[in-house]
Amino acid sequence: MLLAATYKAADLLCGNYSSTKITQMTDHLFKSKAFSSVYQQYMVPVSSDVMNLIFSYLKEKKSKPYDTAVDVGCGTGRYTMPLAKRFKKVIGVDISESQLEEAKQFCSLENVTFQVAAAENLPLEDASVDLVNAGLAAHWFNVEKFVHEAVRVLKSNGCLAVHAFVPFFQLQDGNNDAALNVVMKQCLDKMSEFKYENNNIMHHQYEEVFNAIPLKDKKWVTDIPVVFEMSVEEIIGFFQSIYMYQEFLKHDKNEAIRFLMHLEQRFRDILGDGYESALIKVHIKHYCVLACKSS
Repeated sequence: MLLAATYKAADLLCGNYSSTKITQMTDHLFKSKAFSSVYQQYMVPVSSDVMNLIFSYLKEKKSKPYDTAVDVGCGTGRYTMPLAKRFKKVIGVDISESQLEEAKQFCSLENVTFQVAAAENLPLEDASVDLVNAGLAAHWFNVEKFVHEAVRVLKSNGCLAVHAFVPFFQLQDGNNDAALNVVMKQCLDKMSEFKYENNNIMHHQYEEVFNAIPLKDKKWVTDIPVVFEMSVEEIIGFFQSIYMYQEFLKHDKNEAIRFLMHLEQRFRDILGDGYESALIKVHIKHYCVLACKSS
């Protein structure tokens, strides 16, 4: 079965994560080496549609060459790589050393460097950056402080891009769509028992972030449809890569492990003996807040 190593993985992932404050959560969860590895492997893939939207906006607002981008809350560097293809220099910033260690293994390009720092206190000079990017991260920040810090470091006509996805999934395999989506909804509902208030920022597609940006030249693009394929193993891995499952582990490790085992069994019941090799289409919606520091 796919979950043969689940007990061992759970022992690694189940730490004494504080659930009293979001800042404490980030301190403990994202500094876990085991979690960083799972996050890198199984989190929802980077959307090329969103990245193309950002680059189109940048082209519209700012003349080349693009010198420096900073990827704030870069985590394991998943959004740092596509930025490195367009900029002379990219700086990945995150508060977690373990996430950055994972990023260094994943992204070893010569024009990329990583620094431990908070999104609200960037180690950059005023007006020194062409693009500030924050992918799947801003809901962990103090939004007001972050956006003002982003504006500070942006050059004239520099751009800000803040994006994520709505944590709601539609599954499709062409034959068992209804049954698969019942399972997915029930699993996400279970995860919601352990959610933080910052999850609401994601559900509202970063409206709070858009409203907080103190720039006149800004836009908010919602409901960007994205489709990709995942195996059953990857879907199960995705659940392990979200913070709510980590809270579930802390609350009741044995029950959390049973949850994943039951999830695998349900997929097997629906898809049959070939479930391990099945590829399921996943439909989600991304969104992106864009702004320009006009001269």
